[in-house]
Amino acid sequence: MSDSISIYDSIVILLYLITVMGIGLFLRNRNKDTNTTDYFLAGRNLGWFAVGISLFAVNISSEHFIGLAGSGASRGLAVAQFELIAIFLLILLGWFIAPIYKNAGVFTTPEFLEKRFDASSRKFFSGLSIFTYIITKILVTLFAGGILFNKIFGWTIFTSAVAIVLLTGIYTLVGGFSAVIRTQVFQGVLLFLSGAVLTIFGLNEVGGFSGLTSKLPAEHFQMFKSISDPDFPWTGILFGAPIIAFWYWCADHYMVQRILGANSINDARSGTLFAAFLKIFPLFILVVPGLIAAALFPEIKGDDAYPVLIASDILPVGVKGFVLSGFLAAIMSSLSGAFNSISALYTLDFYKPKHPDASERTLVLVGRMATIAIVVLVLLLVPFMKIINSQIYIFLQSTQAYISAPVTAVFLFGLTLKKINAKSVFVTLVVGEFFGLSRFVLELLVKSGFAANPLFIAYSQINYLHFTIYLFVGSSLLLLMLSYVFHLGDEFYNNNFNNIVWEGYTSGAQKGNLGMSKIKMNILVSGIILIVTLGLWSLFI
Repeated sequence: MSDSISIYDSIVILLYLITVMGIGLFLRNRNKDTNTTDYFLAGRNLGWFAVGISLFAVNISSEHFIGLAGSGASRGLAVAQFELIAIFLLILLGWFIAPIYKNAGVFTTPEFLEKRFDASSRKFFSGLSIFTYIITKILVTLFAGGILFNKIFGWTIFTSAVAIVLLTGIYTLVGGFSAVIRTQVFQGVLLFLSGAVLTIFGLNEVGGFSGLTSKLPAEHFQMFKSISDPDFPWTGILFGAPIIAFWYWCADHYMVQRILGANSINDARSGTLFAAFLKIFPLFILVVPGLIAAALFPEIKGDDAYPVLIASDILPVGVKGFVLSGFLAAIMSSLSGAFNSISALYTLDFYKPKHPDASERTLVLVGRMATIAIVVLVLLLVPFMKIINSQIYIFLQSTQAYISAPVTAVFLFGLTLKKINAKSVFVTLVVGEFFGLSRFVLELLVKSGFAANPLFIAYSQINYLHFTIYLFVGSSLLLLMLSYVFHLGDEFYNNNFNNIVWEGYTSGAQKGNLGMSKIKMNILVSGIILIVTLGLWSLFI
């Protein structure tokens, strides 16, 4: 397959790498990044465009290119449901949750848990987040990237992982979150355009959308599958996927970090709406290429769809290099975000509380050392990527499903109910994550043949989206019963709830100088986005 890359394609890829390294390392104020606000939140000076495009860039990674196309080739448009569901949660984040975070003045979402509840929940959630990032945001990203690079360049997964991790780690280490955002703005535009280019050339090759529909089964164009579908049951999509999406978009520091770094509430809100608008397009630039691959190469299976499509001759010389650069941009944008997020969580949620007198320079140094440590750890874990399912995107969503429900329950009720208390939250997180992580481990054991008990097998075979629903309901009931029935830990009841949540939201609107014209414009944009999303659902129901 390596013969499919010409010298001109290689030059385009090299130019991309030079550009992104230049943006990350040299286009910066060398007097910056000397304190935690600059290094971890880009000085809280991000405008709406930077917030929106970086949300999109850090979200879209190699597992989206490989996984969405692979699932699209195997199952059709249904996998795009996760992208469309995200739109509703981004609107929720912008209108209701971003103002709360901004006015709380926190550096991390686990820190918000401490302000609302206590330090125990903060540390538990922070540790859980770091573990999750390593599995779902780093190893999955590198594994997906390795699939393509193996097909195109003949590299092993380990070789490609080492090269990408080192390149990304360098500018993340040196420039901090400012470098992450600067590069993600560039990478977000590039990955969007490269995806669009591939779709255009692919549709031209297959005879347009009408040619595509004539070559594939009708069920490939149905977004809502039956309740018994193993991957995308409609009940799981409508009730389970939003639970995962709430955790991912509204509570996960990996995403919310951009909201915390926004210049104002208005920038945070407008940025999330911009990201919501961009989330309409993965259906066309990531899933449709998978359908195109299935139509052109009926023998392909799953995650081979995107690599086979790239390795084919549908893209002219030079254009292929541009598309591959977009793929690299997706990998590097997500990795840089994960590296900086882990660094922030360790430094601010673990190191700083133990060393309250540490200077700003010391904290930034600790952050840089944490980045180096996570890069080394990831390289050591690369050989274990073989545990990842062949259907990458479904593996990603199922893994996130096992850990998201308790967090969603805690944040959702913690933001809406006054008498949810600290001890109840901590117990709910521990118990809920025990069941979630036990499901994750048990599924690996069953698939590897180490667990043959019929009960274990039946438990591991519950659809992951339905499992999310059950776990969310169970976590919610446990949290409410402990807080309202058993009154567990009333002595830790937070009397500042109104200041943290509702009064903070009101005062934040005033501080943000939100005039009626800006509010009306955001309402209009939100309405248009929702109408378009519902329209897409109606087209492919």
